[in-house]
Amino acid sequence: MLALPIIYHEDLRLFEIETRTTSYVFGLNDKGVLQQIYWGDAIDARECAHLLQSRHHSSFDAEVDREKEEYGGHGGSSYVEPCLKVRFQDGVRDLKLAYKGFAIEQDTLRVILKDVHYDLIVNLTYKVIDEHDLIERTAEVVNQSDTEVVIEQMMSAAWSLPILPSYRLTHVSGRWSGEFQLRDTMLSEGKKTLESRRGFTGAHANPWFAVDNGKADEISGKVWFGVLGWSGNWKIVAEKTNFNHVRVVGGMNDFDCPILLQGGERITSPSFIGGYTSRGFGDMSRQLHSYQRAFVFPSQAHRRVLYNSWEATYFQVEAQGQMELARSAAKLGVELFVVDDGWFGSRNSDQAGLGDWHVNAEKFPNGLEELIDEVTSLGMDFGIWVEPESVNPDSDLYRKHPDWVYQYPTREGTLQRNQLLLNLGKPEVKQYILDFMTELLSSYSITFIKWDMNRTLTEAGTADDIQNPYHAVWVQHVQSLYEIWAELRTKFPHVEFESCAGGGSRIDLGILRYADQVWPSDNTDAFDRLRIQEGFAYVYSPQVMMCWVTESPHSLNGRSLSLAFRFHSAMMGGLGIGANLKLWSEEEMQEAAAYIAQYKEIRHIIMAGHQYRLRSLRDSDVAAVQYVSKDGDEAVVFLFLHAQQFGNSSPSISLQGLEPNADYLVHGLEQEPVPFKGKNLMHVGLNPKLTGDYDSALIRLQRV
Repeated sequence: MLALPIIYHEDLRLFEIETRTTSYVFGLNDKGVLQQIYWGDAIDARECAHLLQSRHHSSFDAEVDREKEEYGGHGGSSYVEPCLKVRFQDGVRDLKLAYKGFAIEQDTLRVILKDVHYDLIVNLTYKVIDEHDLIERTAEVVNQSDTEVVIEQMMSAAWSLPILPSYRLTHVSGRWSGEFQLRDTMLSEGKKTLESRRGFTGAHANPWFAVDNGKADEISGKVWFGVLGWSGNWKIVAEKTNFNHVRVVGGMNDFDCPILLQGGERITSPSFIGGYTSRGFGDMSRQLHSYQRAFVFPSQAHRRVLYNSWEATYFQVEAQGQMELARSAAKLGVELFVVDDGWFGSRNSDQAGLGDWHVNAEKFPNGLEELIDEVTSLGMDFGIWVEPESVNPDSDLYRKHPDWVYQYPTREGTLQRNQLLLNLGKPEVKQYILDFMTELLSSYSITFIKWDMNRTLTEAGTADDIQNPYHAVWVQHVQSLYEIWAELRTKFPHVEFESCAGGGSRIDLGILRYADQVWPSDNTDAFDRLRIQEGFAYVYSPQVMMCWVTESPHSLNGRSLSLAFRFHSAMMGGLGIGANLKLWSEEEMQEAAAYIAQYKEIRHIIMAGHQYRLRSLRDSDVAAVQYVSKDGDEAVVFLFLHAQQFGNSSPSISLQGLEPNADYLVHGLEQEPVPFKGKNLMHVGLNPKLTGDYDSALIRLQRV
């Protein structure tokens, strides 16, 4: 008989959550407060019951135990970042949550809290992901009264960490063309806030955190981490108190977003997934990758090798030119041909036509079918770009429905990329998007949609603001987006969707429940991409990460890189080509075709295997990333040299994740395969021959 992952020790008033190798323990202390007491390696929870106790320090630091409260409300003498802040109809802003009971159903625990006076219920849900050592947490607020309640802040969960000598927070920062840059900082007393206030997940931060004692590395050390699944405004606050307690709370951002709950209404927070490992940041990433494949991604299909015409033609899209590019792409072995911006309406630049989703008859005089027929006759699938959430003022849609955009009556809307943003909270706007997308996907043989969003949310108002100040525009936009994607995926299960927002501004575990793949950055320089892709893969699986091979010198920074370097960089996720193939020589076409054929041979390792970060450009001139197949029989290693200095030879690269006593044939070191024991590869390492500036190599291993 299998042991249950959740146990309530009634005599101790203690909840014990067990995963494969970890324990999470909380319970009711002597004041009836739900208090977290342990999170880490597996233990016997009953022996921790003595930790359930309140700790008074002084009248100025009352109820120190609340700093580790499992889910605290704003009120009383609690001054830490609250999980829930409300205003009742009578003006009371003090929330006192009392424990009312629990329910356990297989792998899910629900704990029920209630305000001591008002009929406000909070349901805390814990879903145990045993095999991946993770816990999914959500909070649901239910207004059981017949009067309204305003939610001023609602977090998904609070994660309290054990006392450590010091705390290092690791996260990502960035901007357009420089997303997912890894950062770390030692936490001192106070708050470190990671957030987005821009209407989507954002390039400037991502809703993920990791905390360790400052000594963890890729292969060792204790790491506590969490990922929030929300595609709108979000907030994660890491707070260290004067008593050396650190806890991390996260959820929807309260910025400009009071939420009105009428009597009988309820709202559920986004999920906040937390985990712990004693085996360093590499194991953290592999836990998250495996979890995403098993529980998040809508499909397990391998990414098709795609060609996107954007950098070849920009807005100058026309049938004959696209068919010429398609013929070249087919010669390379491309499997999916994607037409980007410029195919619709009066879209000849970014200044007009956005919102008018009908095929431009001048560019496609014989209709879009002519191009699609050519693409499919060449053995490729067809995909297309859309940006349904935005509109140009110079468009038929805006002229007909100027009230469909976010706006304030006394303000002129801020233009970004000559666009305004449609108010998805309006039922008629949501229906318009569903209707034109349904018509597009029903009328043509389209198997791929690149869904873009090239601006932030500004003037986040509606004409109803005066009558209804609690409209929660920021939340409604995301909820409507999820509903649109869910309906389209149900109607068109054969269509794959890519999430793009000016690059990597909408990547999170919320959108990844609907998106098959994501676009991490508009920066396609292969060297810059190594840092972007490294930060991305700390959190998200390479299975959904799209990477393109584009021109050299690169348009963003003028850097010149070999075709080999560009392909090796792009082969570490889903492989795409975005260059103008009309400019490639026959030799380059043949070389590219060979790389694509090689990628197809190793794609299953990258898509479904385990990733190991061996070396980073953050502290070395060499980057090295290894993928090991799910069955352990194959592996591939990508190696990149920034610059050779002082005549130094390439460093030895120790591999990971191999069977120590197994024999492996290593391809790519010499002209012929070289045999090695797994333990030698892991402890002695490989000595790749990398020289000069921007050199790269791909090494394959096969267990024999």
